[in-house]
Amino acid sequence: MINDPRKLISQMHQATCYENLPVSGEKLKETYPQYLDSVFEESKLIHLPDWSEFEPEKNDFVDVLIKRRSVRRYDTNAVMTQLELSYLLMLTQGVREIDQKRQLTYRYIPSAGSRHPFVTYLLIQNVEGLQAGIYHYVAQLHAIEPVDLSQEAIENAYQTTLRQKQVITSAVTFFWSAEVYRTSWRYSSRAYRYIHLDAGHVCQNLYLAAESIDYGVCAIAAFDDHLANEMLGLNESNRFVVYIASVGKKTD
Repeated sequence: MINDPRKLISQMHQATCYENLPVSGEKLKETYPQYLDSVFEESKLIHLPDWSEFEPEKNDFVDVLIKRRSVRRYDTNAVMTQLELSYLLMLTQGVREIDQKRQLTYRYIPSAGSRHPFVTYLLIQNVEGLQAGIYHYVAQLHAIEPVDLSQEAIENAYQTTLRQKQVITSAVTFFWSAEVYRTSWRYSSRAYRYIHLDAGHVCQNLYLAAESIDYGVCAIAAFDDHLANEMLGLNESNRFVVYIASVGKKTD
C-alpha cells in the first residue's frame, strides 16, 4: 500500500537510528547556532511582571498532578492577568540562567543537550492590558512583542487549528516553534526525535503550572502545519510549529 503510515514511520525511525545518522554540524565545525531568541523590534517590547514572588492558589504538587486534565471549556468572562501570563511563560520557556561561556540557556524544563530549540508565539485574546493578536515571547528578556494585532491574524490563528472551539474561547493559545538547527547542530537528523520529546516537556509544564492557578489547558497536535508556519513567517526548512496549547480559566 502506497503511503502506508506504518511503513513511513518505520522509515523515519530507521533513518534516525544512530548507525544511519549523517555527521553532525558540531563534528563538522559548522557555525554555532544562535541560542537566544531574536528581538524583532526592541522599542515594542512589553516586559512582563516579576513572577518570583507569585503564589499560585494550589501548592500541593501531588494534588496538582491528580487534578490535571485536558480542558476545552473556558470561562470567557475571566481575564488572565499579566502576572499569571508571566508565571506560565516563565515555567514553560523562561530562562533561569545563561551560560555565556558555553552559549547555553538553563530553563525550567529538560531539553536534550540543553539546546532548548523552542520559540514561543502567543495568540492573546483575553489578557489584561494587552491588545488581542499574535505575540512573540523573548525568553531571555522575559518580554513579549507584538507580531500582528490585526483581526485577520487572529482569524488565521483559528484556522491553523482547524477552528477548534477551545482556541476560539481561550484567554491565550501557545504556539511552540522549533529552531531546528539549535538541536540538529549537535544531534544531526536524530534531532527530529528530540525536538518532539522536548515539546512534551514544555507542554506538561504548562498543564501543571496552569492547574496550580485554576486554568485549564488543551494540547493540540491536529493543526495545519503550512498555515501555522506561514502565519508566523517561518521558513519550514529550518523552523516550524511543533505543538499548540490553548489556555483558559476553568468553568464551574
